[in-house]
Amino acid sequence: MGGSSTGTREDFEWVCTDQPHTQRRKAILEKYPEIKSLMGPDPHLKWIVLGMVCMQFLACYLVKDMSWKWIFFWSYTFGGSVNHSLTLAIHDISHNVAFGNKQAKWNRFFAVFANLPIGVPYSASFKKYHIDHHRYLGGDTLDVDIPTDFEGWFFCTPFRKLIWLFFQPLFYALRPLYVNPKPVNTMEIYNALVQVSVDFIMCYIWGFKPIVYLVCGSFLGLGLHPISGHFIAEHYMFLKGYETYSYYGVLNCITFNVGYHMEHHDFPSIPGSKLPLVKAIAAEYYDTLPQHNSWMLVLWDFIFNDSIGPYSRIKRTCKLASKS
Repeated sequence: MGGSSTGTREDFEWVCTDQPHTQRRKAILEKYPEIKSLMGPDPHLKWIVLGMVCMQFLACYLVKDMSWKWIFFWSYTFGGSVNHSLTLAIHDISHNVAFGNKQAKWNRFFAVFANLPIGVPYSASFKKYHIDHHRYLGGDTLDVDIPTDFEGWFFCTPFRKLIWLFFQPLFYALRPLYVNPKPVNTMEIYNALVQVSVDFIMCYIWGFKPIVYLVCGSFLGLGLHPISGHFIAEHYMFLKGYETYSYYGVLNCITFNVGYHMEHHDFPSIPGSKLPLVKAIAAEYYDTLPQHNSWMLVLWDFIFNDSIGPYSRIKRTCKLASKS
């Protein structure tokens, strides 16, 4: 699916309307109230994550005596894929689908555990900002998923967009500190202490190479990597007026169905494992909407299509919701 306009964009697409997910959620629930039964924890998620974390620790043991060229090779091909998948597990956990809303703290602690192979503390800060991404989708200064004006202005040529994709993990990590800085909370401190402690223990026992394997895997896997096409596919405006897109391809099998992104924003409390059921039940609400068929093609179009870039996002002014 290509862009619908020509020429390089010079600003975001500003709108005065509310995000589409609120009204669609209401309409779907009125017609298909049985979808409410899909909300709640996924009993299999914690075991899948446990297996992935153990698999990465085993990989750390296996790479400790490898040459550097093989460490970087496995970091990109295997470790990057697993770590990217773990960040998407953390995404699901941030919606309390590992243990349910009544066990919110268990979800926070489990996200810290899932964070261990990432190599750097991430889960607690992600949770803090991801709530705003759903509540204020496209909100100016509130949704830090939106690139900054500098990103939109500077990364506007194929080569610069390629560089932007490669360093995407850094932009995601640093952008919130500039756009919408928030005080450090207790969970973030705990996340950092646990992560640094585990990194130190691994480094002491197995040396420095396993840490490089994990951190490089996270950086490379979240940057210019086939799975990373979902970052662009989800909300970048490939067709004018549409700000969320789904992808129903095979890569959903290793990304906790993050490709079902319209369904996820309509029903964020439904686990990724059950989002295909939402699509099946309410098919008429999704089949006619634009969707992506390939994350690799999304990356290709983003780089080489002049009408698509960091500015290709819908942006709106949102009032801060009451916390009462």
